Parts: sequence; structure tokens; C-alpha cells
Amino acid sequence: MRRNLIILATTCAVLGVVLGSLLHPVSGPVGLTAQEPSVALPSPADVSAFTPEEQVNIQVYEDVNRSVVNITTRAVRTNMMFMEVVPTEGSGSGSILDKQGHVLTNFHVIEGAQQVQVTLANGASYAADLVGQDPSNDIAVLKIDAPPEDLAPVTLGDSSQLRVGQKIYAIGNPFGLERTLTVGIISSLNRTLVSRNERTIKSIIQIDAALNRGNSGGPLLNTRSELVGMNTAIASRTGDDSGVGFSIPVNTIKRVVPQLIEKGRVTRPDLGIARVLQTDTGLLIAATTPGGPADRAGLQGFRVIREQTRRGPYIMERTKIDQSQADLVIGINGQRVRTVDDMLSLVEQNQPGERVLVSVVRQGTQLDVEVVLGESESE
Repeated sequence: MRRNLIILATTCAVLGVVLGSLLHPVSGPVGLTAQEPSVALPSPADVSAFTPEEQVNIQVYEDVNRSVVNITTRAVRTNMMFMEVVPTEGSGSGSILDKQGHVLTNFHVIEGAQQVQVTLANGASYAADLVGQDPSNDIAVLKIDAPPEDLAPVTLGDSSQLRVGQKIYAIGNPFGLERTLTVGIISSLNRTLVSRNERTIKSIIQIDAALNRGNSGGPLLNTRSELVGMNTAIASRTGDDSGVGFSIPVNTIKRVVPQLIEKGRVTRPDLGIARVLQTDTGLLIAATTPGGPADRAGLQGFRVIREQTRRGPYIMERTKIDQSQADLVIGINGQRVRTVDDMLSLVEQNQPGERVLVSVVRQGTQLDVEVVLGESESE
């Protein structure tokens, strides 16, 4: 799966492959401004001009159109071959969250950007400040200083109620064409994506609505005009839409965004295991955080043994690593652990201060160790 995914937008046009050799940024050229001539629609009272399905499509667009923003970014990169600084640009989409000017988008849309500009549906453009970011879930929150009357917040839905086959809508800025609507269905649920920091984003929504470069960060909507996801990536060999798109569920967004607005980062529970060695049977603890939760609970990592030997007038010191006493983590709260991501995902189902049972194998004997989770903050 990783080799067939393509990110929908990027902070600059040169980021290239992201989540594998086929994972490309999907961001439109910033300079593309050509727009189709506007077509006058029949009077809203003339509903007979549209089928019931078309009426729903039109209503969703009219409800949410003003909530969608165009995001452009500017950054610089160093061309090592010619030793020169090269300016780069990128584009993406976003959704207005509230009247205070908070804007939801993807982390990868603004990653590395020195300048971020947000353009509203009325054409007004504002410099945006980064409020907070969560690379593990590819979520970022921006803030603009715009008049409240110009801000139309999107309504958040409930992604736990989604079903395969359900009709959905995507609004974004593919190829710089602002607030473009595409329609499709939910093709599958509970997919996974790999984030920029190599964490696995779970509960991903798979859709068949057309997504292209510049759609990243834009809303995925249901027929009630509620945001149920944020469009993030497509699977493609060319970088253009192939009918397989992916969205971050709104329930993840609702959990992360309040923390980003309040303190600029996400607080996560911390097990206090600093390093592990992945094996075929589990995770061998290499080191625990001194004084951390795992250390206080008695979980054991590698031992460092220093030996001194005399050679004539000199004393030589040698350091050895003893793995024989280290605990092998095989489960958290009764669920099997095989990878680091398994362990982190199971831990993050809990809150700091809660207790978890860590199943380990210690010198051939399996036992459960109760650990009181600490707290860590991710940038």
C-alpha cells in the first residue's frame, strides 16, 4: 500500500516522493489562475430544473463553499549543485473552523514553509500563523486575522457513523482552481496511511471522488453538509487522480484540534520506553527513560557492563552490552505487540495517569507489569 499512495499537497513544488516511491505531492502550480466562466444558475425557487440528487449536490456546495480556503506557501531550498538559494511555492486547501480565524489543513501542506497565505471565498487574502501541528496525524491548525463576518465555519460531523457506499463530496483547489466540487462514495473504511514521521494513521477513509494536486487539507463532506474527513492522499502512479483517495476521519480531527489550539501541540501518554530492538517475537527493551513510568514499574532494558584489564603499565576499559536481562514486550492490555507502531498505538488509546498492563517475557517467564502512564508532548 505504501508504494502506491500519493500525498495531495505539499509546501513546495519540489518535495517529490513522500510515502514511498509512488507517493507524490498533489499540489497545483500556484501560478495557475485561469478560471472557467461563471454559469448563471436558475433561480433557487426553480427547483424543478434539478433532479433531487442534483439539488443535494448544489445544497452541499452552497452550504460549505465559503468555508473552504485556498492555501499558498513559500519556502526556500538550497541547490547544492550550484550553491544557490531557490525560492519554491506550493498550494493546498483548508477549512475554516471558527469565527476566530482558525483554519484546518494538513501538516504536509505547510511543512517547511516560511510564509503561508490563506485566501477566502470572497478573494481576500491573509498571512497565516501556525497555531499547532501534529505530524503523526498529518494535521495542522493555522490562524488568520480576518473579520468574523467574512468567516463561515464548517460544521463537524461524526466519522464513526460512516458506511461504505455512502455518498460524499470533496471541495478543494486542484491545480489552483479554487473551490472545485467533486462527488463520489466511500469505497472503504479503516485503511491506514504512513505519516511524515513514519507513524501509522489509522481509521483512514477511502473514497473515489476525484482528488488532485491542491486538494490536500480540503473537506470531505456528507449529504448534510457536515465535514466527516480531511482529504490527504491519493493512490496513483502518475500523480493525478486514479479514483482512490484517502481522508483523515473527523473524529481524529476533533480529538487533536482542541489541543493544538490550546497549546500548539498534542499531549500523548508516555510509557517511558526510550529504545527497543524489534525481534520476530516482540520488542526487546534497550533502554527506559530514567525515572520514567517503565523505569518506576521495574521494566528492564540492556545492561552496560564495563570491564577493566591491565596490559603492562596501562589499564584498558571495555564496554559490553548485556541483553540477557532485558524484558521482551509482547503485549499491551492483552493485545499483541509486534512493532513499535503497535506499541505506541495501543498506549495512545489511554490517557496520561491511567494504568496499562505491559506483558513481557523476562528470562523465559511471561508476566504482566502494571505501568502508570506519564505524559509527553509532540511538536
